[in-house]
Amino acid sequence: MRYINNEFTKFIIVGGINTLHYYLIYILCLSVFQLHYFLAHTLGFFVSLVGSFFLNSFFTYKIKPTLRKFLRFPLTQVVNTGLSTVLLFLFVDILRIESSIAPIIAVCFTVPATFITTGKVLKPSC
Repeated sequence: MRYINNEFTKFIIVGGINTLHYYLIYILCLSVFQLHYFLAHTLGFFVSLVGSFFLNSFFTYKIKPTLRKFLRFPLTQVVNTGLSTVLLFLFVDILRIESSIAPIIAVCFTVPATFITTGKVLKPSC
Protein backbone atom coordinates (compact mmCIF):
# COMPACT_ATOMS: atom_id res chain seq x y z
CA MET A 1 0.00 0.00 0.00
CA ARG A 2 2.96 2.34 0.33
CA TYR A 3 2.94 2.77 -3.47
CA ILE A 4 -0.39 4.59 -3.39
CA ASN A 5 0.57 7.02 -0.64
CA ASN A 6 1.80 9.49 -3.23
CA GLU A 7 -0.83 12.12 -4.18
CA PHE A 8 -0.02 11.89 -7.88
CA THR A 9 -0.39 8.10 -7.89
CA LYS A 10 -3.70 8.45 -6.07
CA PHE A 11 -4.77 11.07 -8.60
CA ILE A 12 -4.04 8.63 -11.45
CA ILE A 13 -6.03 5.89 -9.67
CA VAL A 14 -8.97 8.23 -9.17
CA GLY A 15 -8.76 9.22 -12.84
CA GLY A 16 -8.97 5.56 -13.84
CA ILE A 17 -11.94 4.99 -11.55
CA ASN A 18 -13.67 8.10 -12.92
CA THR A 19 -13.09 7.04 -16.50
CA LEU A 20 -14.60 3.62 -15.78
CA HIS A 21 -17.45 5.26 -13.83
CA TYR A 22 -18.19 7.64 -16.72
CA TYR A 23 -18.13 4.84 -19.27
CA LEU A 24 -20.44 2.58 -17.25
CA ILE A 25 -22.98 5.38 -16.84
CA TYR A 26 -22.65 6.26 -20.52
CA ILE A 27 -23.29 2.66 -21.61
CA LEU A 28 -26.15 2.26 -19.13
CA CYS A 29 -27.86 5.43 -20.36
CA LEU A 30 -27.27 4.50 -23.98
CA SER A 31 -28.24 0.82 -23.85
CA VAL A 32 -30.74 0.44 -21.02
CA PHE A 33 -32.46 3.82 -21.04
CA GLN A 34 -32.08 4.34 -24.82
CA LEU A 35 -30.91 7.94 -24.37
CA HIS A 36 -29.29 9.90 -27.18
CA TYR A 37 -25.49 9.52 -27.03
CA PHE A 38 -24.98 13.22 -26.26
CA LEU A 39 -27.34 13.10 -23.28
CA ALA A 40 -25.72 9.85 -22.12
CA HIS A 41 -22.31 11.53 -22.39
CA THR A 42 -23.49 14.61 -20.49
CA LEU A 43 -25.03 12.56 -17.67
CA GLY A 44 -21.96 10.35 -17.45
CA PHE A 45 -19.69 13.37 -17.36
CA PHE A 46 -21.60 15.15 -14.59
CA VAL A 47 -22.04 12.07 -12.41
CA SER A 48 -18.36 11.15 -12.75
CA LEU A 49 -17.38 14.78 -12.04
CA VAL A 50 -19.21 14.57 -8.70
CA GLY A 51 -17.56 11.24 -7.98
CA SER A 52 -14.19 12.69 -8.92
CA PHE A 53 -14.65 15.59 -6.52
CA PHE A 54 -15.35 13.32 -3.56
CA LEU A 55 -12.70 10.72 -4.42
CA ASN A 56 -10.07 13.42 -4.88
CA SER A 57 -11.16 15.15 -1.68
CA PHE A 58 -11.14 12.07 0.55
CA PHE A 59 -8.61 9.75 -1.12
CA THR A 60 -6.11 11.86 -3.07
CA TYR A 61 -5.80 15.04 -1.02
CA LYS A 62 -7.42 14.00 2.28
CA ILE A 63 -9.33 17.24 2.67
CA LYS A 64 -12.83 18.06 3.81
CA PRO A 65 -15.13 18.70 0.82
CA THR A 66 -16.98 22.00 0.96
CA LEU A 67 -19.61 23.61 -1.23
CA ARG A 68 -17.12 26.30 -2.29
CA LYS A 69 -14.58 23.69 -3.39
CA PHE A 70 -17.30 21.69 -5.13
CA LEU A 71 -18.41 24.75 -7.11
CA ARG A 72 -14.79 25.52 -8.11
CA PHE A 73 -13.95 21.91 -9.00
CA PRO A 74 -15.24 22.05 -12.61
CA LEU A 75 -12.42 24.55 -13.31
CA THR A 76 -10.08 21.55 -13.27
CA GLN A 77 -11.92 20.15 -16.29
CA VAL A 78 -11.79 23.48 -18.09
CA VAL A 79 -8.00 23.43 -17.74
CA ASN A 80 -7.85 19.79 -18.87
CA THR A 81 -10.12 20.30 -21.88
CA GLY A 82 -8.58 23.61 -22.91
CA LEU A 83 -5.01 22.38 -22.66
CA SER A 84 -5.73 19.11 -24.47
CA THR A 85 -7.47 21.00 -27.29
CA VAL A 86 -4.54 23.38 -27.75
CA LEU A 87 -2.04 20.52 -27.60
CA LEU A 88 -3.97 18.46 -30.14
CA PHE A 89 -3.98 21.38 -32.54
CA LEU A 90 -0.27 21.97 -31.97
CA PHE A 91 0.66 18.30 -32.37
CA VAL A 92 -1.54 17.51 -35.37
CA ASP A 93 -1.65 20.75 -37.38
CA ILE A 94 1.70 22.30 -36.52
CA LEU A 95 4.00 19.38 -35.71
CA ARG A 96 2.22 16.94 -38.07
CA ILE A 97 1.98 14.14 -35.51
CA GLU A 98 -0.50 11.40 -36.41
CA SER A 99 -3.95 12.33 -35.02
CA SER A 100 -4.40 8.87 -33.50
CA ILE A 101 -1.21 9.29 -31.45
CA ALA A 102 -1.45 12.98 -30.56
CA PRO A 103 -4.00 12.51 -27.71
CA ILE A 104 -1.69 10.01 -26.01
CA ILE A 105 1.16 12.52 -26.09
CA ALA A 106 -1.18 15.28 -24.90
CA VAL A 107 -2.15 13.25 -21.83
CA CYS A 108 1.49 13.40 -20.72
CA PHE A 109 1.00 17.16 -20.36
CA THR A 110 -2.66 17.38 -19.31
CA VAL A 111 -2.52 14.93 -16.40
CA PRO A 112 0.21 16.83 -14.51
CA ALA A 113 -1.47 20.18 -15.30
CA THR A 114 -4.84 18.88 -14.11
CA PHE A 115 -3.20 17.41 -10.99
CA ILE A 116 -1.71 20.81 -10.13
CA THR A 117 -4.98 22.63 -10.85
CA THR A 118 -7.01 20.14 -8.81
CA GLY A 119 -4.63 20.51 -5.89
CA LYS A 120 -4.94 24.30 -6.02
CA VAL A 121 -8.74 24.10 -6.15
CA LEU A 122 -9.13 21.51 -3.38
CA LYS A 123 -6.26 22.07 -0.97
CA PRO A 124 -6.35 24.92 1.48
CA SER A 125 -4.12 27.88 0.62
CA CYS A 126 -0.92 28.17 2.58
